[in-house]
Amino acid sequence: MRTAAVGMHPDPLNSESAPIHRLLMVADSAVASVDDLPTAVRAVIDSATEVYVVTPTLPGRLAWLADDIDRLRHLADQRLDTVLGHIHAISPEARGRTGDEMLLTSFDDAVGDFQPDHIVIGLLTSEHGNWQERGLIEHVKERFGLPVTTYAIDLHGHVPAFDS
Repeated sequence: MRTAAVGMHPDPLNSESAPIHRLLMVADSAVASVDDLPTAVRAVIDSATEVYVVTPTLPGRLAWLADDIDRLRHLADQRLDTVLGHIHAISPEARGRTGDEMLLTSFDDAVGDFQPDHIVIGLLTSEHGNWQERGLIEHVKERFGLPVTTYAIDLHGHVPAFDS
C-alpha cells in the first residue's frame, strides 16, 4: 500500500500503482482555486474515473457546547460547492455531499457507500487544524487499508510551498 503524509505525495502515475477508478476526497478546507491544488493531487484526481467529495461539518468543542452546528453545516455546504467546482475543472465525473459532524463517521459513511480505491484528504495546516483531526491520517490508513494522499491548506486557501 502506498501512502503519503501531509507535504509528501505518492507518484499517482507510477506503473506499480493500481488504476484509480473511485476516488474519495475528504476536504475540511478548500483551496482558493483549482490551480492551488498540488500537482500530485491534481494527477490523482485526473487519473480517477469517478470522484466523490465529502466535506465534514467539523464542529469544534465550543461549537458543540454553543449548539452552533447549523452554521457549520452551511459552511460545509459552501465548501462542498467550492471543491466540486474545482474537481469539475479537472474531471466531470464528480459528486458529493456534506458529511457528518464526526469526522471518522464521515469517512465510514463515504467508504461504505462509495467503495473507493484511493482517498485524498485536504486538511487545514497543523496550526489551524480542528481538534477532530489529530491522528486522522494514521487512523484512516489503519481503518480502511487504502492508499491515501494528503495535502495541507492554509486559512487563505493556499498550499504551503512544501506541499506543491
